[in-house]
Amino acid sequence: MILLPDNLFYNMTAPGIIIVLNRQKPKSRQGKIVLVNASAEFKKGQPKNYVPEDSIHKIADAFIAGEDVPNFVKVSTTEEVAKNDYNLSPSRYVRAATDETYREIPEIVTELKSLEQKATKVTKELHGILQRLNQS
Repeated sequence: MILLPDNLFYNMTAPGIIIVLNRQKPKSRQGKIVLVNASAEFKKGQPKNYVPEDSIHKIADAFIAGEDVPNFVKVSTTEEVAKNDYNLSPSRYVRAATDETYREIPEIVTELKSLEQKATKVTKELHGILQRLNQS
């Protein structure tokens, strides 16, 4: 199963999903399900997004290899899927990589106080400049 990016198809802003069924799987892959989260593999387009050629190859190669790739591919067993109430959504098993970082609240408060002090200083300087311009 391959989760595609949002806004690829006309009349549909939701992500697409490709389901690949193979009745003649090799023994080594039987009882396993390859889930690919390719939701980040797109380029912005007008009016629709698109999947570039190199990303198509990356997705296909990852699916064919059938091996776990962090933040991209998860090979799950039928038992694991059964435990998850047969939910086959790739985003449930493969989290897309995020660059989000979390900071401690005291650190944020300290930074805000510093920024407020700088804003106060800049505001005073600006008022001084505007008063001098007004006097001329």
